[in-house]
Amino acid sequence: MTAAPTTMRVAAGQHPDNDREYLDFARQLGCPGVSFQTPKIKGTKRWEAQDIMEFLKPARDLGLYVESIENVPNHFFDKIMVGVEGREEQLENMKYTIRSLGEAKVPILGMHWMPQIVWRTDMGHYGRGDSYVSVYDHSIVEDRSRDSEIWVARRDEQNPDLKDTFTRGSFVPLPINTLSHEQMWANFEWFIKGIIKTCEESNVIISFHPDDPPAQELHGIARILTSVDNLERAMNIVDSPNLKLELCLGTVSEMDGANSVMDAVNRFAPRNKIAYIHLRDVQGTFPKFQECFLGEGNYSAYEVIKALHKHGFTGSILDDHTPSLTGDSAYGHRGRAHAIGYIQALIEVVTGK
Repeated sequence: MTAAPTTMRVAAGQHPDNDREYLDFARQLGCPGVSFQTPKIKGTKRWEAQDIMEFLKPARDLGLYVESIENVPNHFFDKIMVGVEGREEQLENMKYTIRSLGEAKVPILGMHWMPQIVWRTDMGHYGRGDSYVSVYDHSIVEDRSRDSEIWVARRDEQNPDLKDTFTRGSFVPLPINTLSHEQMWANFEWFIKGIIKTCEESNVIISFHPDDPPAQELHGIARILTSVDNLERAMNIVDSPNLKLELCLGTVSEMDGANSVMDAVNRFAPRNKIAYIHLRDVQGTFPKFQECFLGEGNYSAYEVIKALHKHGFTGSILDDHTPSLTGDSAYGHRGRAHAIGYIQALIEVVTGK
């Protein structure tokens, strides 16, 4: 098995399968490792170690390091997030899955705490050179007569022809209609305290993605990981090296642009609380923003890489849902190749490696 890299680097990610095209994409771009997003591993309630190892074998056989797995299927922990009957069974199954990941030598599990997942209100050729990008406008979300316009990232309904699995008007079915911030925090703390010992025993880091968009609530369901202060509150629930952030800087940029991005990097990197990073950006901040290329958004990616290097960050950096170029695939091979090369160059300039 390939040894873990020890320096800051770029990994390929956001792909659900282990097909040769994806693995060659990573290798040809010079990425030493890969991450898998909601991977197509067998299991309706939990994952078995043998199934995880079989899924990862093609990547490992090619000498690629498996950096992380991002997200289990939503139905593995949806009752936990909203705090309804059945959450105890899901907790036990999540602990089983964590142990399986540890046995399969997967070092990091990235998760989210968004029952409704990621929302956008438009998708179109609005980016530089008519590139295809996503847009969010909270005024549309607040107008319930426009629900059909909302795009939801439904990885459980993956359509190979849709950008970043966004599906229009397909909301995640929930067993409740409202959920307060207090309830959401209580559910989150219950889960963290219930899972962390298993993470430590299994040598698996559990990490959490900020809420995208960082709205206080969406259609009555509260969101809590919506500010840098709230991310810190989350990291302080337990004192454990196995609880970290899956720090999506695009989402943090949606909060307060460069101010929130640099605050998060300078707060969490020195404490070794960043498991890995999504390096993307937007133009504008909540309540209205638009996806864009690196270098034309709210913050300087160069300053981010400098700060990470200064603070001794040695983890992986993933591109995230990038603008789609003309002729691009739904996965976004062209847009992602641009982002990966851009980040690789920044790392080389800053670190000399």
